[in-house]
Order: sequence, then structure tokens, then C-alpha cells
Amino acid sequence: MGMKKFATAPTATLALGLFFTPTVSIAIDAIISTVASLVSPAIGNLSVMSPAMGQPDALTKKQSDALSAYDNAASDFESILDQRCAQINSNQRLPNLPGQALYLARINMMSAYKDLTDALPAKIGRPNKFGLPPAYFEAQKEPLVDEYRALFDIMEAPPANAQKSATPFKDVVDLAIAIARAKGLDPANAEAAGRISLGLFFAETNGHQNVGNGRSNTYKGSFQTGPSEDKNGRRKWAAIKPVIAAFDPALSARDDREEARAGDLDHRFNHWTAVRDALMGEHADIFPQISGIVKTLPNPIDQMKLFELIQIIPSPTRSALKSGDLVNYRISDPIMGYLRNNSIFAFGQADRARTSATVREILDAMWLYNGKFERARSKFDEIKAR
Repeated sequence: MGMKKFATAPTATLALGLFFTPTVSIAIDAIISTVASLVSPAIGNLSVMSPAMGQPDALTKKQSDALSAYDNAASDFESILDQRCAQINSNQRLPNLPGQALYLARINMMSAYKDLTDALPAKIGRPNKFGLPPAYFEAQKEPLVDEYRALFDIMEAPPANAQKSATPFKDVVDLAIAIARAKGLDPANAEAAGRISLGLFFAETNGHQNVGNGRSNTYKGSFQTGPSEDKNGRRKWAAIKPVIAAFDPALSARDDREEARAGDLDHRFNHWTAVRDALMGEHADIFPQISGIVKTLPNPIDQMKLFELIQIIPSPTRSALKSGDLVNYRISDPIMGYLRNNSIFAFGQADRARTSATVREILDAMWLYNGKFERARSKFDEIKAR
């Protein structure tokens, strides 16, 4: 699915660098730590007031360097936004993976800001509309991120032949619940599977169906799967479908219609088949553990985060589930690199220097996902109320 991925073989694919986009797992640690060298306009003469004297204290070299680095990173982000916007407005051919430079520039800006607020806590400003920790994001930069999201919406628009659904959110829930029931879950835990899966849809694509990917030529569609994942999911679905057809013939009939509709189309661009195959390929095998997961992680947002970790680092997450002490299971390098490539422990030198973290610490560090998962939970409640 759309973010990924650490498997048994050490291969990195798509990474949820999220803020608001499906993203690509590129080895960005070195890039993150290198702030762009563009010179930006000054953002003011920053100083710290001395409580005793009531006069501004001079910045230390560390503070001055952090301020300059943030100033440069913010300027670089704005410059790349302007460049992409001009290219789109003038109908120029975009570079391969046009979202990659944008994504890295945003990461750099937030990382440089965290270094600045670590060095100079007085720079922590007001809350921002995205609900991000103020130490990581300056609220004055909200318009830049709005523009960033708008550009990704253009760059990742579905192809003309994509087959959308009139009920994309309900499709995710219905398929997940049916798969969970086929795996033997009771109604309450099957419902939890539906809620969690809707969270994954929002995490992968911000709740948009059939999208492309501005940072990958491999991962596409409503759940951002690669060709091999889609094929694997189709195979697993074929095996379980007779069980589902026995207790939910209406859903099976819908599936038949969508299969016929998709025909020779890449099944990742039919919303129904994309969701179905993605869930079967990655998460269906974990559904039987939902009862224990819910007891260990009663917060629905934490449950969604754990399943997103199955997206990002599947093998280590499965090992954590088998450990008998999920929240205290420790994940270490080189896996931490995959987390950083998915905007977890990615911002600021202190976070990037970490060499290990427990699952509990990782879940807490996934704050960029909170807004998407809250939206998913709200949408799930709407669906259930109907």
C-alpha cells in the first residue's frame, strides 16, 4: 500500500512521508540533514529578552545557525512550490517524480524549525490549523502547506480511465468487515477491522480514490499498491471469496460487477478492486489478532497507527505482535531509517539521531497521522449511523 516498506528482504518502496500525501521511501536521511543553501529574506532580528535587564540578549552561535538554517529551508520550500506552480500553469512537462523535491523541501523546513525551537524555545509559536505540535511547525507557514497540498492534488489526479465509486468510504468498510468475518471475527471485532481499514485509506491517499503518486512510479490507486501486491491480493481474494459469498451474496455480486467492469484495466484504478486486493494482500492475515490488539491498544487511533506500521515496516511489526509485549517491543537500526522515511522521528537532529524506539514511542511519534485518522474515525461513525 501507499507508504512503504520494509519486508523480509531489505527492500524499500513507498513511504508515507505523509503530511498530506502518499509518499516514497527514498533514502532521505542525508538529504534531510542537508539544508538548502538558498539565501532567504530575513525574518526579523530575533533576540531573547533578559528577565533581569529587560534588554535583548545576543543569540549564541548555535541559535544563530539554527535560525539561518530554518530561514534557508523555508525559502527553499517556497521556491520549489513557486517552480512547480509555474510549470503547471504554463503546461510545461513536469520532471519525473515531481512531488519528490516538494516533499523533501517540506521535510527540511519542518526539521530545521524543530532544530530552531530546540535551540531557542522562545520561537515556539501559536497552534496551527493542522494540529501539528507547534515546536515542529510554524503557523505562519500554513499557506505554503495549503499550496503544497493543492499541487499534489493536481500531480496525483486519477487517470482518465479510472473507475471511481459513488461510495468509496463505505466500500472500504464493507470489504474489510466481510474479510474479517471470513477470517472468523465476531461482529464487534469485524467492525473494528472496518474502522481500521478506513484509517488506512485516509493514511494512504488522504481519502481520495484512484490517485496516482507524485513520488513513485510504482505505487498507484486507492490503497497505493504496487503491481506485485495487487496480484498477490487478487489471488488471496479468489481463495476467500466463496466463504464471503456464502454469508454476503450481495457483496459477492457487487464484486462480480466490479470485476467485469474493470476487465483488462489495471485493477488498482478500480476503487473496489484496489481496496479489496490491498486489504487481502497486507492486512487480512492480521485481522484475527484484532481482538488482542484492541485490548492492548484501546485507543482507535493507536489501532490505526499499528496497522499503518504494518504498511511501513511489516516484518518488525509482526514480530512485535508475536512478542507478547507489544508496546514495549523495541525496534532498532536499520529499521529506524524506514520510520524516518515515513515522517516518524524525521524532524530535528535529536529525533534523527535515535537508534531505537519502542512500539509505544513509535505510535506517539506518528503525530502527522492523527488528523487523517480522526477524519477516518468520524467518517466511519457517519457510515455506521446510516
